[in-house]
Amino acid sequence: MSRIGKKPINIPGGVTVDVTAHGTVTVKGPKGTLTQDVNPDIQVKVENNEVVVARPTDSKRHKSIHGLYRSLINNMVIGVSEGYKKDLELVGVGYKASNQGQILELNLGYSHGIYFLLPEEVSLKTETPKGKNPIITLESIDKELIGQVAAKIRSLRKVEPYKGKGVRFIGEQVRRKAGKTAGKK
Repeated sequence: MSRIGKKPINIPGGVTVDVTAHGTVTVKGPKGTLTQDVNPDIQVKVENNEVVVARPTDSKRHKSIHGLYRSLINNMVIGVSEGYKKDLELVGVGYKASNQGQILELNLGYSHGIYFLLPEEVSLKTETPKGKNPIITLESIDKELIGQVAAKIRSLRKVEPYKGKGVRFIGEQVRRKAGKTAGKK
């Protein structure tokens, strides 16, 4: 039984949800518009300011996609009303981040700079507070897209467990390892 799939999705003010006969859900809000194709087995209905997702049977496949599509539609509603934000921090000596428009320039300790072009749907802001680590702020209405972009930036220099250097999310806990011990007699 999918407990997540059974929950109705409340539609906040200023957001409209349209469902076509072909199973495409379109969510419009103050921040933008998102669309999602839904499996034909799943029924999506808009009833008295709530979105209800229903499944035809209790088979394992229908249960799994029931919760999935409910979560995807909920993420779309939150995205067009509030938006999503991810903050990344560069930890390491000489690590820098700057941007010109949608191009992110990173210096992560390699012999060359890294230039990363972000999609138009993701807004980018970089800042380097004095005496602190550089911070990259990503904002978007699409939760999946912002997660992919943040993961790609993070994969350019993963956090290593000995000194903790690398690209990490702000507030992320890094498991540290002990270094070598002195030689034995």
